[in-house]
Amino acid sequence: MSDYDVIIVGGGISGLLSALTLSKHGKKVLVLEKDDAVGGNCNSYTVDGFQVDTGPHAITHLREGPLRRLMDEYFTYMPFFVDYGHYYVRTEKGLTKIPSNIKDFVTFDVLPGKDRLMLSQALTKALTQMTFGMLDGDQPVYDYIPKGLSGDTYDFVNAIAYFLSGKSMKDTSVNRVLYGSSFVRDSVSEDIFENVEEASGTSYASMISDKLSKYQLKGHLSSLGRLATNKVSYAQAYPRGGLRSLLKAVLYSMPETVQIKTSSRVNKILTDGEKAVGVTTDSDSYSSDTIVYTGFVKNLPLLVELPPDYIKKLSTIDQTLSLTLWLGLKEKMKEFDYTGSEVWFKGGAYWAMPISNYDASIAPKGKQLVGFTFVIDDKNNIESEKKKALDLIFRAVPGIENKIEMTHYQVTIPEKAAVTINGYFAGTRSPVRNLYLAGTDTDSRSMGVTRAAYSVLELLKAMKEDKIL
Repeated sequence: MSDYDVIIVGGGISGLLSALTLSKHGKKVLVLEKDDAVGGNCNSYTVDGFQVDTGPHAITHLREGPLRRLMDEYFTYMPFFVDYGHYYVRTEKGLTKIPSNIKDFVTFDVLPGKDRLMLSQALTKALTQMTFGMLDGDQPVYDYIPKGLSGDTYDFVNAIAYFLSGKSMKDTSVNRVLYGSSFVRDSVSEDIFENVEEASGTSYASMISDKLSKYQLKGHLSSLGRLATNKVSYAQAYPRGGLRSLLKAVLYSMPETVQIKTSSRVNKILTDGEKAVGVTTDSDSYSSDTIVYTGFVKNLPLLVELPPDYIKKLSTIDQTLSLTLWLGLKEKMKEFDYTGSEVWFKGGAYWAMPISNYDASIAPKGKQLVGFTFVIDDKNNIESEKKKALDLIFRAVPGIENKIEMTHYQVTIPEKAAVTINGYFAGTRSPVRNLYLAGTDTDSRSMGVTRAAYSVLELLKAMKEDKIL
């Protein structure tokens, strides 16, 4: 008899959401996390009185997306979310909202009028082609946008590509921009959990599976209507109290049938024939009927024997390295009197977010906390990247250097796979029977916590189809 019904390798948000959902389907679950704390990138900690997240975050598709579905159905404790706000670009004149529809684009005087017209025409063309199934999903943004644009316009489009995929517009597809900008929405349908009753003879997981299998993107034709009505910040929010409040809600909702062991690095996934049967750590071994791996799928070949062609596919998973600078300011600055994010200043792409504006307790009284995230190329020269990042911040916000009393750096892989043209996503099933995958390298929809939630819904679907649920 196995020690557990399910062993989950990895205690990041994907692993914890998997543990929560599976345990509430009656499974005895063990979560093994290599670090001394769970949460992964979905966490917060305190530096000199300022509470920093592990990178700036926005929870997307919250109104009817996958995290909302999981929260409504599985959470015992609910975090409180604050409306996210808007996306901006910064110029020497201050902040300007990023246009999310053609109407807004007309007044977006950050770019030359001729360029705005040409980009509007390109966007209309892309949406029309997508509506009628004529858009090449792998076409790079760089190849699709009109030629002859100004340098600032190319720089702006490149910044948007980095924001949505972590890569330049030469590696980001037009599809990614349309979905990431909410012109096409990939939320989960609202009726996934409706009329689910065990007494009806149809299992809970079966209902989830049936609804997911019938799910299609709502109304391709409605996409064209969003040329006039689209909002890029559609249904986005930030958890009051920071990411740790979302993490706590997951942990507080966890049944007693879940056991979590930290500082437990899995070094081997055990198999019997073609089936996964357990794992070993440095100090213990555990048996189970099912394994769910939520670590970096790229590292899976180090733990279990896999077919060569699958290993080759995993090697093509694309990743982005990011540098986040958290700046604790001794007083509030009018330049950061907003909620939301700014994603561009001439000459550089970054994602800046004044998170203490959502909850004053995140910073000491009267002070302010702002995070700046950059995609970095030179992982072997972090100090040089830090200097470049600070130089851009000082150019974008003159005088900020005199307000800084705390500086904290984070170097992370924000998502386990970047949504690029040639990048691979592994999906839920592995070639090993009863070994499943979840996480941000298994599903390409949306980003961050939302993408992790998508992967967990796909996990439930696959396990139902395989008669494990």
